[in-house]
Amino acid sequence: MSDPTRPKGPKIIAVANQKGGVGKTTTTINLGAALAKEGFSVLLVDLDPQGNASTGLGIGNETRELNTYDLLLGDAQLSDIIQETDVKGLSIIPATTDLSSADMELISNEKRSFLLHDALHQPAIDAFSYDYVLIDCPPSLNLLTVNAMVAADSLLVPLQSEFFALEGLSQLMLTKRQIEKTANKNLRYEGIVLTMYDSRNNLSRQVEADARANLGDMVFKTVIPRNVRVSEAPSFGMPVLDYDPKSKGSKAYRRLAREISGRNRQIRKAVGG
Repeated sequence: MSDPTRPKGPKIIAVANQKGGVGKTTTTINLGAALAKEGFSVLLVDLDPQGNASTGLGIGNETRELNTYDLLLGDAQLSDIIQETDVKGLSIIPATTDLSSADMELISNEKRSFLLHDALHQPAIDAFSYDYVLIDCPPSLNLLTVNAMVAADSLLVPLQSEFFALEGLSQLMLTKRQIEKTANKNLRYEGIVLTMYDSRNNLSRQVEADARANLGDMVFKTVIPRNVRVSEAPSFGMPVLDYDPKSKGSKAYRRLAREISGRNRQIRKAVGG
């Protein structure tokens, strides 16, 4: 039974797409930074064994002794695992290749789909007063991604502006429906964001038109342009908002953060929260 005296927890958003190379990690890093620069307190959970979100925020391998693996399968305290980043207001639980074996270890655990949910909903997280938790999922629909969906309030899907982009959504949508039926009845879509968009390219414009025709308001008004500064930033261990604040990519992620936070304010107002 939930405790009515506990403060309302953070909004938990899983950033997922089983297809690799769609800008999932890039979106997680830069959306997190943009929300932080809008004044929100944000935690990023790196759930990808590649650990690219951790690297992209300047967290070196030598400082990841405690990581997401320990959050799921260890007994480490949140306060020992969470690290501050160089972006004010943005913290991270980093990942290492240890997560690669987590899928096999989770199979024999009777709570295998709920471990991340329990970790992110424990009373200890209240002390951090996060407004948002962003989960960077691996590029597959494995048990780690299932954990993210079970833990999350909503699902944010980056969609690359390329041929067959929409066809790749069907399996993700099916998995979401299964999670709703069996483990998280309140899981909804935060939205779909078009990435690597080139307005000069007929294909990008056609993908956008098809996405909006088929998915309507699920597609954010903001699109993320194909921008070399966005691609360069991770190699310097920083989000593009710090690497080049005036770039088109930086401005787009700031707009996306404002669109997401604006939507959530409207939802809270509608339900009287």
